[in-house]
Amino acid sequence: MLILISPAKTLDFETPASVEYFSQPYFLADTEVLVEQLRQLSAPEISSLMKISDKLGELNASRYQTWQPSFDHTTAKQALLAFQGDVYQGMAVDNFNQQDFDFAQEHLRILSGLYGLLKPLDLIQPYRLEMGTKLTHSKLKDLSVNTLYEFWQDKLTLAINQQLEQLNLKTVINLASDEYFKAVKPKLLKGDIITPVFKDWKQGKYKIISFYAKKARGMMAAYIIKNKLQNTQDLKNFSEAGYGYNDELSDRQNLVFTRHK
Repeated sequence: MLILISPAKTLDFETPASVEYFSQPYFLADTEVLVEQLRQLSAPEISSLMKISDKLGELNASRYQTWQPSFDHTTAKQALLAFQGDVYQGMAVDNFNQQDFDFAQEHLRILSGLYGLLKPLDLIQPYRLEMGTKLTHSKLKDLSVNTLYEFWQDKLTLAINQQLEQLNLKTVINLASDEYFKAVKPKLLKGDIITPVFKDWKQGKYKIISFYAKKARGMMAAYIIKNKLQNTQDLKNFSEAGYGYNDELSDRQNLVFTRHK
């Protein structure tokens, strides 16, 4: 199984990495193309493009100006340790041992607006670039695309297929958000796609509650990694945080887990 997850807006580059070894992102040349274009934008233009505050616009303008195409662990951090959003809180990476990191490095991939496709221990530098960002500013015309989806879709689909083949894997476990999974072309993936869905009982019916669902996706990723799962049927045994497999609501491609709370 190859697991896909989204990145996070919240980053931690202050805490020292708990893992010494690292790898380099596969799409660095493409990342550099994006950075070189984004460097042309002022802080207010970045704020407008990304729909973020002036303070965040200034921060990310500075990040793009100082970004370097060549970096090591002294100026960057492993992606799985740097991202700190709800999914990553659910994963509880602090509890990973050496074998868990090794398994994750083979079986987990992070979709990124700036880096494309990341292995967990790929080094990244601080950034903000959501996959849904529309690249419509006149200064970005050299990119010849209007969205990051156009920029990444073919590259990511090909890369995922290559990795499925190299690792002899037959299934993609989609734990990414809709915004990020749209960055690949599902119909062209050479593997079955299984999407775990997490719902909570609220106001008389089961609903997807974003905060809980994000954390549950992280828990599911950690469950696969810690148990070194190879068979998709074993996903149905997931019971973290009170969730349980709901056969009535599930189908072949969507495994639904529900809970009353």
